[in-house]
Amino acid sequence: MKVFKFGGASVKDAAAVKNVSAILARYPNQKLLVVVSAMGKTTNKLEELVSALYAQDHRIYAGLLDDLKAYHHEILAGLFAERHFHIYQELEDIFEQLAQLFFKPLAENRSFQYDQLVSCGELISSKILAAYLTDQSYSSAWLDAKLLIRTDNHYQEAQVDWQKTSELCQRHVQALFERVDIAVTQGFIGHTAEGFTTTLGREGSDYSAGILAYCCEAESVTIWKDVPGMLNADPKYFKHTQLLTQISFKEAIELSYYGASVIHPKTVQPLQQKNIPLYVRSFIDPAAPGTTISANAERDAQIPSYIVKFNQVLVTFSSKDFSFIAEKQLAEIFAALATMQAHINLMQNSALNFSVLIDRSKMQVESLQQALGTRYQIRYNENLELVTIRHYNDAILAQMSTGKTSLVSQLTRTTARLVLQPKA
Repeated sequence: MKVFKFGGASVKDAAAVKNVSAILARYPNQKLLVVVSAMGKTTNKLEELVSALYAQDHRIYAGLLDDLKAYHHEILAGLFAERHFHIYQELEDIFEQLAQLFFKPLAENRSFQYDQLVSCGELISSKILAAYLTDQSYSSAWLDAKLLIRTDNHYQEAQVDWQKTSELCQRHVQALFERVDIAVTQGFIGHTAEGFTTTLGREGSDYSAGILAYCCEAESVTIWKDVPGMLNADPKYFKHTQLLTQISFKEAIELSYYGASVIHPKTVQPLQQKNIPLYVRSFIDPAAPGTTISANAERDAQIPSYIVKFNQVLVTFSSKDFSFIAEKQLAEIFAALATMQAHINLMQNSALNFSVLIDRSKMQVESLQQALGTRYQIRYNENLELVTIRHYNDAILAQMSTGKTSLVSQLTRTTARLVLQPKA
């Protein structure tokens, strides 16, 4: 059995759904577990819907719902000749439930409400894809991810119960594959022991594919993207990118950790544990080989990889009484940053100073001053870039620093991290 994952861009309209169908046709008589994300930018719209719900703004809520309904109906119209096809009624039921939700009491736990509402994106997309495959006479069926992935009650960032999920996958997936060749399920979604919907975190559909592959003992996982595979840099910022045709699990985890956006950071770990290869391939050119991620590390150092984070802030804390920055002081600083939900992208310390690099969107100057200003002098530099280079050399370091001031430089055997400030 193989696991295929299709993201929002690969099912963004009727033509894209038909393309997914054509890709699946390339694998006749094979057992395929297809994991699908919400269509296009549906998740963003549903998040706006949550905000409108809690603002109790019915005009915005109803308008967003109308937009979502029109968008998905346009896709239906491009796929199905007749409006009486059962998928129309299934979607009508979902949108009616969302419409009535506005008039029900708000859940006290907003994250709980988020998961119940935003998960509808994957529910809709998987139902549409499953209906189209059935209409095209594929041996296929829809499968509810809430029957498969068991999690805890940590809504929006649910943690997987691996043992229970393995039991559920063995029971439900195996039984379905006795009847059909293709099972279509949802990414991003799990369920609690009580049966409530949970989500696995933003962009969690890749992780769903990894979970299901691990628990179903899959032969492989293929993530279908709008790029040729994993590139050594973001083509939006680098002119001459190269395809990483083969890298190891370890290298993929390193790249994901530093911010490479092709694969969700959690996806690779369960696959590595059972040595299940991961392929990243193009749904635009499905015949192309793409990237293979496996235990083989022979080619990891052949091509340098570049990851850039923009709009960074370097915050430096200095003790006003000139005492050392030690464990007690670090714990205090970390607690203040955690309250801001600021993820630390890089840190560096000396005897009297401790510096962290965080996203500008998480920088709350007043909150930091209130929490730490009496004991620390707080300074910061804005509009910075964090450049991470895997398998660097001196020439690359010089090239990346051209026309910029290096504020922090951290080098290991394989990885260079530079905090750069463009010169005025």
